[in-house]
Amino acid sequence: MRHILLALCLCLFTVPSHAGDALTGAGGNTALLSGTQPEFLRVEAAYPLAATIEGGQLHLQWDITPGYYLYKVRMSISLAGAGSAPKALDVALPAGEPHEDEFLGATEIYRGRLDVSLPLAAPVAHEILVKSQGCADAGLCYPPRTQRFAVDPDNSTVSELPAAEVAEDEPGTSPAPPVAAPGGSLLTMVLFAVLGGMILNLMPCVFPVLSLKVLGIAQKGGDAHDRLEHGLAYTAGVVLSFLAVAAVLIGLRQAGEAIGWGFHLQSPVFVGGLAYLFAAMGLGLSGVSNLGAGLMGAGESLAARAGHAGSFFTGVLAAVVASPCSAPFMGTALGFAMTQPPVVALLIFGALGLGMALPFLLLALSPALLRRLPRPGAWMEGFKQVLAFPLYAAAVWLLWVLGRQSGVDALAAALGGTVLIALALWSWENARGNARALAWRAVTAISLAAALSILGSPLLRAGPQHPGDLTEGWEAFSAQRLAALQREGKPVFVNITADWCITCLANERVALETDTVQAAFRQHGVVLLKGDWTNAEPRLTAFLAEHGRNGVPLYLYYPPRTGALPVVLPQLLTPGAVLDALAL
Repeated sequence: MRHILLALCLCLFTVPSHAGDALTGAGGNTALLSGTQPEFLRVEAAYPLAATIEGGQLHLQWDITPGYYLYKVRMSISLAGAGSAPKALDVALPAGEPHEDEFLGATEIYRGRLDVSLPLAAPVAHEILVKSQGCADAGLCYPPRTQRFAVDPDNSTVSELPAAEVAEDEPGTSPAPPVAAPGGSLLTMVLFAVLGGMILNLMPCVFPVLSLKVLGIAQKGGDAHDRLEHGLAYTAGVVLSFLAVAAVLIGLRQAGEAIGWGFHLQSPVFVGGLAYLFAAMGLGLSGVSNLGAGLMGAGESLAARAGHAGSFFTGVLAAVVASPCSAPFMGTALGFAMTQPPVVALLIFGALGLGMALPFLLLALSPALLRRLPRPGAWMEGFKQVLAFPLYAAAVWLLWVLGRQSGVDALAAALGGTVLIALALWSWENARGNARALAWRAVTAISLAAALSILGSPLLRAGPQHPGDLTEGWEAFSAQRLAALQREGKPVFVNITADWCITCLANERVALETDTVQAAFRQHGVVLLKGDWTNAEPRLTAFLAEHGRNGVPLYLYYPPRTGALPVVLPQLLTPGAVLDALAL
């Protein structure tokens, strides 16, 4: 079934170069697919910490290895509560060494020996959480580290709990590999976002929208000033839509939600609504209804009354239909964005929207480029009808995703809702110039209301993940399983994916599931771990964040060397890229 859906959805899919994701990014890529890397200590050896009780106080002492340092701003100490969230303790940290950080700006760091003392929280046994994060001068930063200590004041003993005794539902507590230091400037990340946005236009959901808008502006002609206004209106619609998504994403993350790019697609209601939208647009292009075709122009009637509102809403529509897609350069840029202050994150998302709008804007600004387009004519009607089929394929794929999220009953209900959407569009068209227009309008309203009521049905709720659906040779991912395999020195390939991620499904089909790659996995004794991010999964979100990613896909290869850094593979895979990683 998955292979059939891929053949449908990827009929217009173009695989561009994956060079962008082989570059280092902020807080992001842990190792490069090519090039050499210096030897770095594991986090335990770089920042050894001893805890003792003396004089009624708990003493924490770091002996930081030369060439490494800890951030003062990333250090905190908390009292762990049974069944409740840890309570931060007010600890007076000593002054640190002034440091100008590329991304944190002016900050303080600790080198050498660091002593921190705090009064014991209670005369009974309890636990203390110590969080820290540091970097190496040679160009590597570690993910945030959490250490848990059992404190027994009566016996004046302190013992660190090993990773195996840490609760499995706490993200990020298992030993994590180091993360490469930011290798690019803010300008580099902005350029990555622009490039990623431009590539989004090649995705099968976006391409029909862009194509018809380009042909529309070529058909209408108009002077240069009018075309410029259309281009700017479209750009504003795309950019403001991306900024709105970014604002929601940032707000939810600051409120404590573990979410990332694509979080809206983890909602079955949103996925069902998007399937309705694609089906309606496809029916409009097929000539069933001018209302459906109007969605592709996104408000041409508005445009007639209010300047270039149609171009603006087309930009909004293009941003919405691009939401299931990811592209090269996007992962690095968005991973960087979500580690930065809100203003910088909004700048990155705005650059992503600008990149997506840029091809249309350039056409609107350049008469020479417009003259290279085919002349308007009867052929456009046939071309428009052809463009309906990628949208139908996208609707089928989204309904499949919905079935994976909520089960076959939800899938059947959503299919019924799609039929009702078709009935609503058909009846609306039949009402034009009909003596019984009121009756047809009533059919439209009732059908549309029934379709929307299905989206509010309890059936459309996210169900459990699908560990039983793993293909042969793959195990369900967990941080604990990964840590155990690393301790055993076994090679591991990690695939963090989602059913609604077109890029993820394409990579599995063209690279990971090929006979050549599977044979190489077996030859090297690689253990395959797959994490399913189709529905919200905070532990996977935390794992993505540890590796500088804000969404899927994420591919990591851990060589069979103790303490080896994982190799981050590009977001668009080829068999050669996987084989090259296995040869390291």
